Amino acid sequence: MYVLDRKAIAAHVLRHLAGAQARGRLVRLDELACEVGVRRADVREVVSRLHAEGHVDAQRMKLTMTGLVLAASMQDSTLRAVRNEATPTVHAKVA
Repeated sequence: MYVLDRKAIAAHVLRHLAGAQARGRLVRLDELACEVGVRRADVREVVSRLHAEGHVDAQRMKLTMTGLVLAASMQDSTLRAVRNEATPTVHAKVA
């Protein structure tokens, strides 16, 4: 079973939005979800959170100045996978 890493999705979203913005292109939510490889609902949730933090203008689907700075700081970084294997939880028996 795999678990979505919301922070990794946010990093991918920031990087993709920065690339699109640099090319003068607008990105739709469904395109972004396809590029990142997750559902639209997951991208919408991450974009909403980034908007609340002031990094993305969710109405225009563009990065703010702080979003651009974050994306630039990750430019040469290798991003984590958006899906990670879930570690099984061991439940101890209660006596």
